Amino acid sequence: MTAWISLFAQQSSPNAAAGATAGMIILIFYFALIALAIAGVWMTFTKAGKPGWASIVPIYNIIVLLEIAGKPIWWFLLLFIPIVNIVISIIVSLEVAKAFGKGAGFGIGIAFLPFIFYPILGFGSARYYGPAAA
Repeated sequence: MTAWISLFAQQSSPNAAAGATAGMIILIFYFALIALAIAGVWMTFTKAGKPGWASIVPIYNIIVLLEIAGKPIWWFLLLFIPIVNIVISIIVSLEVAKAFGKGAGFGIGIAFLPFIFYPILGFGSARYYGPAAA
């Protein structure tokens, strides 16, 4: 019986405590990054005259993003097709950047680093000009 008890007994080490602390720091950083991205998209939606809460509602946020980009709502269906969804996401990101008066580089940034570029767009000085902005 004592063999079973010693088999399941855990040994605590200083390395385990350091690993747990590092894990908690990474987790806190991760949640802070998510909160920053959500706040950035919320402010971007608000600047475009859309409700900010729409940024946290699944599916509806994509529909609103398509409206901001000036693309038809049926493009939502294209996001379910492998490979095509990547192309459509990049196109929508480019159009969102254009609607806010930003260039193609900013649109690529939105597509690949949204947790950085949406807060810049939402909290920065960019104005929403509409889907036909040049």
